[in-house]
Amino acid sequence: MTNEELGKDKDIENEDKWFEDYASSEESDFQIQEYDLTASPNDFNIMTIFSFIESGAIKIPGFQRNFVWDINRSSKLIESLIMGLPVPQLFLYEEGRNRFLVIDGQQRLMSVYYFIKQRFPRKGKSVHLRHVFDIEGKIPDEILQDDEYFTPFKLHLPERLPRRRNKFQGLVYATLGEYKSQFDLRPIRMVIVKQNAPEGDDSAVFEIFNRLNTGGMNLRPQEIRTSLYHSEFYEMVNNVNTLGEWRRFLGRPDPDVHMKDVEILLRGFAMLIEGDKYNPSMVKFLNVFSEHAKGFDPPRLQYLQSLLESYLQSCSELPLDAFQGPSRRFSPMTFESVFVAVCRKPYSTNGLVSGKIDPASVDSLKADKAFSDASQSNTTSTTNVKTRLSRARELIVLK
Repeated sequence: MTNEELGKDKDIENEDKWFEDYASSEESDFQIQEYDLTASPNDFNIMTIFSFIESGAIKIPGFQRNFVWDINRSSKLIESLIMGLPVPQLFLYEEGRNRFLVIDGQQRLMSVYYFIKQRFPRKGKSVHLRHVFDIEGKIPDEILQDDEYFTPFKLHLPERLPRRRNKFQGLVYATLGEYKSQFDLRPIRMVIVKQNAPEGDDSAVFEIFNRLNTGGMNLRPQEIRTSLYHSEFYEMVNNVNTLGEWRRFLGRPDPDVHMKDVEILLRGFAMLIEGDKYNPSMVKFLNVFSEHAKGFDPPRLQYLQSLLESYLQSCSELPLDAFQGPSRRFSPMTFESVFVAVCRKPYSTNGLVSGKIDPASVDSLKADKAFSDASQSNTTSTTNVKTRLSRARELIVLK
């Protein structure tokens, strides 16, 4: 992981307790192909970089993390830029003429962007703001000025010496005074990477991202998977991940910053489509499926989204804790088992789910000894995965 991720809020780490985990330590190797790349270092000043972001020339791809720096860390970066101190270089990937994806440096870029806008995102709003940024290419002024999402960006800096106030403390962009031009014209080194071969394939950007971002604190398997197998399939999954019907069962209004909710949906689709081919490890199985899903065409993606939406409608009479396990946390194993049981038949005919799931049948499944035993230990073994799917097919009832 890069230096900018090391300041991540510990509160975010603690939020990883809302689901029942499984085999999180499984390892997986990725086969890497050869690339013909060029990397060109360029020095752009702050205002040029800001104009690139404002115009939409610089984009933050879907596999990147959300903005996770707090105002203290962002303020230290701004102070370093004002004072002319060294800052790490940024990496951009050239998609096309004046079209760049951020490979490494999102936190630094967005800190600069927010400082010039004189607004800083409130804690807990990064996922929503990222969604807005994806759609608009920037943050619209009406959202920037909305106090629900932003607070004023006043530099929050410690005293350099006891009882000696930092002269930049409390300043905003507009009150930098004599330092404003110095800040505006400060150059930042940006390395622009371009893939020459293979043609028609931008996979190098995901591999570079993966290599740059796994040197420190490890990314979660789904974060790495999304970077290496980014596709229209993942765009579809990210869309359905925001559906209210889905989020009410998760008990979390906002998408998970580590993409665990995306992984749960991925598991459901993978088990539905290729579950009969399952062999451990779960990580490798999901990687292989993600690679396969890159070839899904738009009609199939639309169908899979409609199938999931029809499934969620079939869950409308279930209680909010329907997919919780004994720990009272969301159980991916229960969700995927019920999902496959209900969707298996309509999927075979390219149809949609019709009817409502009987809540009593879900209770019966969770109380079933064979299902429970297969959910307690060695949960990703072939035998236990197939036992859970089989018991769900036997017990889940539509009415």
